[in-house]
Amino acid sequence: MPTRAIVVHYHELWLKGRNRFFFLNRLAEALKRSLEGLAIDRIDRPGDRILVWLGEGADTAEALQRIERVLGVAYFAPAQTVERDLDAICAAAWDEMKDERFATFAVRAKRSDKSFPYRSSEIERAVGAYLLARLREAGRDARVNLRSPDRTCRVEVTPGPVLVYARKISGPGGLPAKTGGKMVCLLSGGFDSAVAAYKLMKRGGHLVFVHFYGTGAQPGESSIHVARELTRQLTPYQLTANLFLVPFEPIQREIVRYAPEDTRVLLYRRMMLRIAAAFAERIRALALVTGDSLGQVASQTLENMVAVDRAVPLTVFRPLVGDDKQEIIALAQRIGTYDISSEPFHDCCPVFLPRSPALRATAEELDRAEAGLDIPALVRQGLETATVERFRLVNGRVERVDRKSQKLAPSAAAEPQPDSSPDSNEVPAPKA
Repeated sequence: MPTRAIVVHYHELWLKGRNRFFFLNRLAEALKRSLEGLAIDRIDRPGDRILVWLGEGADTAEALQRIERVLGVAYFAPAQTVERDLDAICAAAWDEMKDERFATFAVRAKRSDKSFPYRSSEIERAVGAYLLARLREAGRDARVNLRSPDRTCRVEVTPGPVLVYARKISGPGGLPAKTGGKMVCLLSGGFDSAVAAYKLMKRGGHLVFVHFYGTGAQPGESSIHVARELTRQLTPYQLTANLFLVPFEPIQREIVRYAPEDTRVLLYRRMMLRIAAAFAERIRALALVTGDSLGQVASQTLENMVAVDRAVPLTVFRPLVGDDKQEIIALAQRIGTYDISSEPFHDCCPVFLPRSPALRATAEELDRAEAGLDIPALVRQGLETATVERFRLVNGRVERVDRKSQKLAPSAAAEPQPDSSPDSNEVPAPKA
């Protein structure tokens, strides 16, 4: 019986030149972490692919489901590994194709090991002829179509095993986790910010989440549960995540008390960026991330976004700036955050919403509007009242590392702390 394995292909990593092995090592590590707890014998790299060897009793369906969330994977497939013999390859190809439904088919071979005595074209002709004969014997009216077949049987002759498979599954693509640097994402609870987070995770960014919440108009309406579930849903893409929870309503009340009505929402956003930037300084993150889309709401006009950004020295990434709502919702549905963001919750931004919000504010106008606020004190208040929750992918499931939210000590919240490694996003424990 041929050995079962999962062949994993990547694409963009080939463009990394001398840094390729760094990215490949991170991809292999992400696969190992994602498949933790399953009966996996080993993971190796024969030629230009990664091969996951399944052990006895391995749950193939579960392994495939987990690999679907590993960033950097272009496509993958459950495959048979067979002897380096053309008859064995033909038999495995029939085993892969016999239960598939198709009217047309093709065989594609790739020979990366040139010591194999048959060229790729010879393998394709031999296997194709064998499959056609077996299909005729089975009474099936299938024919060869090399341009647009319904089903393709693939044969890969590697420096290690020969791989045969017919089921090709698309992966998320992009770059592996923890290869693009650390960023702080303002996670609102709606559709946009979670999708923005995913898009930057897909570029290798490792995100720390900050959620600003209100008390809720009714009991149980606070947005904390939504932010927590969004973080849980996104964690498998980057393996670990921290979620800072900041009570924002007291800070909003100060803004309402001193600032003009038409600038309130913009000042809320500036204060959120300042607090998020303070967290970024503490964990040595290099940028902020938001889910803004140009022109979607009054606070997201070009002028307002520029004026808001001037409150912080860090770069603010907006990966959805050119996307419309339907594009954002479609991606939210694909990554599993749509249903979570659809749950009812109390968003803190509409609290004390102005009747006529400013549409084209300047940074100077917002500076004047904030003149009566003690901005350093409000930032410090946000840091000192925040709690943190840690999430980690363990045996294919996301677990809260801490049993309850941890309060940050004032000194720990205000001062930058050293990381244990360049990729660490751990938050130092509160001081006694």
